Formats: sequence, structure tokens, C-alpha cells
Amino acid sequence: MIEGILGKKLGMTSIFDEWGQMIPVTVIEAGPIVVMQVKTPEKDGYAALQVGFGEKKLQRAKKPEVGHARKAEAGPKQVIKEVRISPEDVENYSAGQTLGLADMPFGKGDQVDIIGKSIGKGFAGVMKRHNFSGARASHGTHEYKRHAGSIGQSAAPSRVFKGKKMAGQLGNQRVTVQNLKIVDVRPEENLILIRGAVPGHSNGILKIRSAKKKKAGQAA
Repeated sequence: MIEGILGKKLGMTSIFDEWGQMIPVTVIEAGPIVVMQVKTPEKDGYAALQVGFGEKKLQRAKKPEVGHARKAEAGPKQVIKEVRISPEDVENYSAGQTLGLADMPFGKGDQVDIIGKSIGKGFAGVMKRHNFSGARASHGTHEYKRHAGSIGQSAAPSRVFKGKKMAGQLGNQRVTVQNLKIVDVRPEENLILIRGAVPGHSNGILKIRSAKKKKAGQAA
């Protein structure tokens, strides 16, 4: 089996378990994905599957995209990613093959890692971006309450060190949230319900994979 599947975040809702407790869940449309290309150690130097998710209108696809998809006897896809597989499993896959939740190595109650792009919040100051406390809002302080303050020395070293926490772009970055619990899997609807929140906005593309650092005895 491959390590994960691509999906689309549909939004959040809540369900109730057998004890009547409310559980906040994120609903993800996971798959189906189409194998666009099989990469082998002999030809490419490593073993992986190039998979596509989501249909793309033909008139919006570029000619190279259409030609690449035609080799797999499929239509152009919205997203194409690579997932690693073991070299021994290469012969089990072929271009054009469709994979769904039933082909994934996880099910209800398992822990997964979710990879996505966080919501972009634009240019943000140090208080919002790095949780700075800000300057004292006392008498005599003007136009400085949300400033960063001093960022270095004057004569020596006469520069600002790399990595200094300053204002700048907030969000819109690749984020991995680990050890999220699967509340329910519905292969017939291509839906997977994850406890809690996952990165990104609604309709954002996600990668769901088996947890690489599983926690023992995780609370339900």
C-alpha cells in the first residue's frame, strides 16, 4: 500500500459518539486518485507514484498537461503529487490505475498526519505574528504600542542577525499536523472524518498519510 492519499477539505462539523459526546470533526474528500506515472529505481533512481487528484477542465489545461494525462488514459488533474513506495511494490501499480480509501493503510481509530497549506493572513506585525506583548500603554507612549522595539546593536555587530523575529508574511506555508485521529471512514462516499482542525481553508488540497510518530494511548 502507498503511504497516503490526496484530498480536499470540505469544512468542519460535529458528530456524536455512542456516549452522546460531541466530537468536532473536519470532513475531507479523500480521493479517488489516479496513478499518472510510476517511477522505478532503474529508470528514475527511486520508487514513487505520481498521482493526480481532482478533474481539471480541458480548456484550462496546458498542452503538456493534456499530453502527460493522455499517457495514463486520464484527463488533466487539478493537483499532481508524488508519494513514495517501496521498490518491491512498483510492479503492483500501473499508469491509469485508480486508488481510493479502501487502498489506504489507515482506517477508523488510526492516527494520521495531515499536510496542507495554512491560511494566508498577509503582512502581519510582531504582536500578531510572534505573540509579542507590545510596548507599555502608559502616559507619554505615542504610536509605539505595537512596535517591535530594538532589533540589534549599533556599532557592533552593526547588522541584524538572521532569524530575528520581525513583521512579515503570516501563514500561506506548508504545515504538517501530526497524530490526528480518524473518527470515521466512508469509502463509498470518499469521505474521511478527522477529529479537530486541519491546515488550510475550505476546498484546500491536503495530503493524508499514516502517522510517522504515533502516540501511544491517545485519548479518544
